[in-house]
Amino acid sequence: MEFDAIYQGLITGEEKLALVGLGYVGMPLAVEFAKHVPVIGFDINAARIGALNKGHDATNEVEDTALACCTVRFTSNATELDKAGIIIVAVPTPVDSHRTPDLTPVISASRTVGRHMSKGCVVCYESTVYPGVTEDECIPLLAQESGLRFPEDFTVGYSPERINPGDKVHRLETIRKVVSGSDAATADLLVLVYGAVVTAGIHRASCIKVAEAAKVIENTQRDINIALMNELALIFDRLGIDTLEVLEAAGSKWNFLPFRPGLVGGHCIGVDPYYLTYKAEEIGCHPEVILAGRRINDGMGKYVAEICIKRLINADRCVSGARVGILGFTFKENVPDIRNTRVVDIIAELREYGISVLIHDPEADPAEAMREYGQELLPLDALKDLDALILAVPHEEFKALGVDALKAMFSGKPVTLIDIKSFWNKRAMLDAGFALWRL
Repeated sequence: MEFDAIYQGLITGEEKLALVGLGYVGMPLAVEFAKHVPVIGFDINAARIGALNKGHDATNEVEDTALACCTVRFTSNATELDKAGIIIVAVPTPVDSHRTPDLTPVISASRTVGRHMSKGCVVCYESTVYPGVTEDECIPLLAQESGLRFPEDFTVGYSPERINPGDKVHRLETIRKVVSGSDAATADLLVLVYGAVVTAGIHRASCIKVAEAAKVIENTQRDINIALMNELALIFDRLGIDTLEVLEAAGSKWNFLPFRPGLVGGHCIGVDPYYLTYKAEEIGCHPEVILAGRRINDGMGKYVAEICIKRLINADRCVSGARVGILGFTFKENVPDIRNTRVVDIIAELREYGISVLIHDPEADPAEAMREYGQELLPLDALKDLDALILAVPHEEFKALGVDALKAMFSGKPVTLIDIKSFWNKRAMLDAGFALWRL
């Protein structure tokens, strides 16, 4: 296959690059690539395409001003993929209710791409998967749907996404890119293509399975480290020691890693370890440390709810019928992303005790929260006559809530305030009379 022709065609505008999946990963990629080469942005969500064509990215990863001047051809018509010499697949890879990898999106995308890819096409996957998915699952589907032969008529690459949603410092172009290909020539081509938009440099993996494994362990490592912090927080809470103060003291040493306790959700950290453990168990390995970390992190929402209930009892508040406000519903701060949010674990546990839970989140889409979780999001002024308040997600907007505004939400004293992320100044809250607990 003549890859030089594909690359030169991209540079001259005669060849096109397509992005399949325009979410938190695919959208920034499409916009950045469009600064250099012709880009087709494809997504099966017609409403999403309509919003993008009107100049707004609901993920907030691309600002409206940048979107207004970008040249991406946004479409939900899969036949447009016929025109692309390189197709990048960036669709989600979630887990199901049993925490088993759900490859449905990547399989569906592979079928769509296969039906529309042309001879000589290079397909590159960015979706997080366990080692072997690209070669064992995706390539056969591409060949089956296209009628083309691999590797004679098409080749495949894998370049794992590393975008951190909401992060304005570590952006696509400033994060070193891992690139791999089904053969050396394909890898060479993808190094050139990604190198045009990633200024931080390229790391060339020896094979696709290595690149797949590298991605899945990145978030597994973070998950385990956060699990350690969460376990320490549980210990220190029983000892009556402030966890943050301990971590700040330990952090004065140069090689102490700055992880913090908290809820672990989202599409990556709370999901990727299950992809690795699924494959490990399939081949007869039984991971212990990884799954132990997952158990700890998955249990933190229930623990926070139990703390809240104990605090209500200690404050002589009737638990059944109590009103508890929650600030934040997204999986992390300063993003609208509610995928795999673990705030729902707090809500579910509180409601088991007959507690009325009122949630406000200025970032999340109320319609999406209702559609995905059946959860109503309320305006801030609806959080009143509270018996307790939980700061679950430290959005920047919450910094404007001063002591008086917080006190006004409560029905009386003492006022139970739970700060999961140590967002507020501890001394200021205690001096103001709050019964503060923080993770």
